[in-house]
Amino acid sequence: MKTYSTREGDIRREWHLIDAQGQTLGKLATRIAVLLMGKHKPIFSPNQDTGDYVVVINAAGIRVTGNKLRGKRYYRHSNYPGGMKSIGLEDLLQTKPTSALEHAVKGMLPHTHLGAKMLKKLRVYAGADHPHASQVTAAATAEKE
Repeated sequence: MKTYSTREGDIRREWHLIDAQGQTLGKLATRIAVLLMGKHKPIFSPNQDTGDYVVVINAAGIRVTGNKLRGKRYYRHSNYPGGMKSIGLEDLLQTKPTSALEHAVKGMLPHTHLGAKMLKKLRVYAGADHPHASQVTAAATAEKE
């Protein structure tokens, strides 16, 4: 038996549309990361980008469990003394509702150039309107739990 090696010509990329309204942040981010990496395909290879494009709508309607809305903080640093800044999840969802989902998905992808290439195939929109209606062929709607 020979080992199968995925070629660039074998990769067929599809477009998936996911409605995030009422979905849990972590479970939704896991599902999106699997689609972006291509782990749902039989031709998956960890050293190649075999994933699909993902369009997420209604990102402002995601939910979190427990006390994460008030307790979860996102930190960043400017690399200057005293440059630590933080924002709570509740404030982040009010100012930039797409940012929380993008941050969660980014953490689940490989932290390499390949992961950055995968992240470019993610499109997140706060509302129901998106400019990718002609590309979306397979509507992968997240199940309500």
